[in-house]
Amino acid sequence: MDKQKLVVIGNGMAGIRTLEELLKLQPDLYDITVFGEEPHPNYNRILLSPVLAGERTIEEIILNPLAWYREHGITLHLHNKVVRIDRIRRRVIAEDGTETPYDRLLVATGSKPFILPIPGKDLPGVISYRDIHDTEQMIAAASLHRHAVVIGGGLLGLEAANGLMLRGMEVTVIHIGDWLLERQLDEAAGRLLQQSLEARGLRFALNKHTEALLAGESGRVAALRFKDGETIPADLVVMAVGIRPHTELAEAAGLHCNRGIVVSDAMQTFDPRIYAVGECVSHRGIAYGLVAPLFEQAKVCANHLARFGIGRYQGSVLSTKLKVTGIELFSAGDFMGGEGSEEILLSDPAGGVYKKLVIRDDKLVGACLYGDTDDGAWYFKLLREGKSIAAVREQLMFGEASLSESGGSGQDRAAALSDSDEVCGCNGVCKGAIVKAIREKGLTSLDEVKQHTKASSSCGSCTGLVEQVLMNCLGAGYQEAPKTRAVCACTDLNHGELRQAIREHKPLSHRAVYDLLAWRTPNGCATCRPAVNYYLLSSWPHEAIDDPQSRFVNERVHANIQKDGSFSVIPQMKGGVTNSAELRRIADVADKYAVPMVKVTGGQRIDLLGIKKEDLVDVWRDLGMQSGHAYGKSIRTVKTCVGSEFCRFGTQNSTRMGIELETLLANMWSPHKVKLAVSGCPRNCAEAGIKDVGIVAVESGWELYVGGNGGIKTEVAQFFAKVASAEEVKEYSGAFLQLYREEAYYLDRTVHYLARVGLPYVQARVVTDAANRRALYERLLYSLDGLPDPWAARIAGTQKQEFIPLTVIA
Repeated sequence: MDKQKLVVIGNGMAGIRTLEELLKLQPDLYDITVFGEEPHPNYNRILLSPVLAGERTIEEIILNPLAWYREHGITLHLHNKVVRIDRIRRRVIAEDGTETPYDRLLVATGSKPFILPIPGKDLPGVISYRDIHDTEQMIAAASLHRHAVVIGGGLLGLEAANGLMLRGMEVTVIHIGDWLLERQLDEAAGRLLQQSLEARGLRFALNKHTEALLAGESGRVAALRFKDGETIPADLVVMAVGIRPHTELAEAAGLHCNRGIVVSDAMQTFDPRIYAVGECVSHRGIAYGLVAPLFEQAKVCANHLARFGIGRYQGSVLSTKLKVTGIELFSAGDFMGGEGSEEILLSDPAGGVYKKLVIRDDKLVGACLYGDTDDGAWYFKLLREGKSIAAVREQLMFGEASLSESGGSGQDRAAALSDSDEVCGCNGVCKGAIVKAIREKGLTSLDEVKQHTKASSSCGSCTGLVEQVLMNCLGAGYQEAPKTRAVCACTDLNHGELRQAIREHKPLSHRAVYDLLAWRTPNGCATCRPAVNYYLLSSWPHEAIDDPQSRFVNERVHANIQKDGSFSVIPQMKGGVTNSAELRRIADVADKYAVPMVKVTGGQRIDLLGIKKEDLVDVWRDLGMQSGHAYGKSIRTVKTCVGSEFCRFGTQNSTRMGIELETLLANMWSPHKVKLAVSGCPRNCAEAGIKDVGIVAVESGWELYVGGNGGIKTEVAQFFAKVASAEEVKEYSGAFLQLYREEAYYLDRTVHYLARVGLPYVQARVVTDAANRRALYERLLYSLDGLPDPWAARIAGTQKQEFIPLTVIA
């Protein structure tokens, strides 16, 4: 008996997921043919952003390689668009003239980007952001041009902006709304996100309406004009203003469409032989653009194609868990609240955490989380089940872990999930499915779980929870995934291999590294150049050649860039101590250069905000103070309390210790920023417990803590050692920092380094092994010996061209 013929129009995530589900149920029912417009096999569109940012390659985001189609006997037509559906003869006609008959047809044409109907929209350099081709265009443009504008402050727009910024472009995001991601976040969370992204170098223009795109002399886009008349430069314009269901093919075939191809609960169109799934579909009047609902549709559709006939799609209760440029976000339900609702709020802007829970009639009806989303799945479960939360109301804000006597470690959270609880929202994978796969297939690693269950294979926000399920199932048998990902697309080497090669072969310049290691890109990219620069300088101090152009803008100009293109200057005040003469000079500089804001920082320093780039050298000259390294991957501040000099509780002279440490570590570059604090007694007024190195005075000496982080996700420092003298504080702290400088991957904070190697390893190298500790400390002192103060060097004329405005050069 001949098999029936199934044709799939669309080679994207929804259509191919339907085939995967169908092959599980009825692997031999159909001869399957797939048509795809792109020249690539099925890939993960969610991961286009890491490709743009240089964190992944195209090959790494392929979900179903060509071998998968061959293995399942699927005929695949790539780069061949279907142009007509002949419902009478039951055939599809492709662009190249191919006619393929069908008994069942699955339409999964997805969506297309919306392009603003404005003058200039067709200019070269104006693109959408939807597929691999768009991504490759942006990567190419970033290597040739400087100014990028992204229209749209949604998830896709922000990811595009971040990727272009990481590739060296100056990026402005234009958004018509009052705050970013207004469909996924409330205003408070949206403002926090904006502040965080501005601190990374992105610029924003909110409540702005684009009127036209303007061409330059070459005919390429060169500027963007707003309706209020303002014009900004734009060598590249990315439109990320939304999507529309791709229904033209279905409409031409006479299928009923209304803001999408209208389908029943069986994912069946008005033609019973034709099914549809994905972003092209309208179900009960709703078109879904998130991955999780599309995969739910795929499972139901496969059930009916397999002739089981019992699946029913009733719509999706939506939750959104996102990771925007590394910042965790979650929202679900009616998180905006309103009349008849109560709101429970936790707001810690300095710590980068915001939580809002909306309650109505003793039920959780909405949640919005920023920075700490660990309990998102639990809140979503409460919201979906609609149970009363009266019994847990007091603990609700503090998460599921607060209900257990253990206090709730990460593994406790995974253990508390029932088998029916969802772990991976993108792929609809519950805990029970993961546990079953681990036990039945003998899985021992995250990659194996991804391969067999799809959990954690899309956006990656559930990776930690999946790993916790693995740990709970396997205990000591769990294999932590090694850091094998390449530094960027320029090389196959990971960070460890790159650093080892630099140590073994001693190249002393970027050119030598790229030639030695056969770099694919002759001059590297925005991702690898800063890493190579750091590994060269940390491996071969006083010998390797520093390349300023491989540093981020803050490190090139030794000041913090602000959202309006101005800079902030923070003079060094060792240990937070200053005097009247310095304060007078700071006041005089603020007056002379009309500094818009003078602010005391959290690290006990004075920040002069709003200084023009061309004025920086003159400001430093007039200040007559050393650089406070508040702008780079380097030593920041050493925060202190007044200690035994003045405080009645002080047991040691914490102020002097802070000054000595800041003097010792001046001009130290590191994988990421490093913050220290010294408290004069266990009351810990200097907040030493959340610093990379925290020192707390006790009656008999000093206690040292390491690996703290007060950033987006607060990490409490771990006890490291207890020492008796001030010299030992410097030696132990310095040795720890040198070990971190030598072994951490570029852009790893100390907390990430410790998570990878473990505190016992570091204690063995520094605390237990005295000879190794002294050797580390001596290498630190050698690397810091004789380094010039960067402000003094610039005052003397170093890199003079960096501070000349482009208008002067022109």
